[in-house]
Amino acid sequence: MGKVDSRLGDILQRYESDLLEDWVKKQLGVVTSRPDLMTEAELRNESTRFLKLLRDATQAGNLTDINASGWTPLRDMLTALSASRARQGFSPLETAMFIFSFKEPLFQRMRQESRDVETLANDVWSATVLLDKLGLLTTETYQKYREEVIVRQQQELLELSTPVVQLWQGILALPVIGTLDSARTQIVMQNLLQKIVETGSAIAIIDITGVPVVDTLVAQHLLKTVSAARLMGADCIISGIRPQIAQTIVHLGVELGNIVTKATLADAFAVAIQRTGLAVTPAPSRAR
Repeated sequence: MGKVDSRLGDILQRYESDLLEDWVKKQLGVVTSRPDLMTEAELRNESTRFLKLLRDATQAGNLTDINASGWTPLRDMLTALSASRARQGFSPLETAMFIFSFKEPLFQRMRQESRDVETLANDVWSATVLLDKLGLLTTETYQKYREEVIVRQQQELLELSTPVVQLWQGILALPVIGTLDSARTQIVMQNLLQKIVETGSAIAIIDITGVPVVDTLVAQHLLKTVSAARLMGADCIISGIRPQIAQTIVHLGVELGNIVTKATLADAFAVAIQRTGLAVTPAPSRAR
């Protein structure tokens, strides 16, 4: 295997400039090229660095174990590249093609250097196995970071979909849209309690007009949120109780206790205004 390592390293060193040009041209010409996400200069810089690190690794280590210490700089480079492309919006195929598109330029140079068919076959096979391992490493790393990006985006969407609005001094409103599961209930509760502390509000309206289905689990989540708000000194009003939801709650036998419920947010706001000792009156008409 040492002779194969040496031949590959020699080819990478001797034809580095030509390999780079052919490889960059190959990457720009494939259907997976993304000029909207990466400029040619950026692609060239990444390709140049990869070739240098690949040359160093093949000369210092071997082709069979990319987890050896001699491959650490190249592995680190591919990890950073995969993470960056995952964040930029590249697909798994587009990311993996960074490695796999290098095969054709490399194999062309190997054909030029090989003296017989057997040597060429061995060299091509060894290089294929190596590039496949690096391609799989790139894809696995991409998947890992892409999953992290998706989880973070889901978390951000959950936070954005549960805003707490101050309607009036001492009155908060929390419109809930979509399904209310355990994970989202935790975010709802955290946002509401934080806002209660920040504003010192005594009343919080939880509006479930945008919740499509209210079952036993959803009702339990609502009760937990109300209980947590009460522990912080704020009372809750639940609005958005449609006829279908009212029938479902009765059918399920869910006890809402002494929680005030209203059909609309406007009705709940009117109750909240009363509880704060305020009143809304029509403004006097202006004389024309």
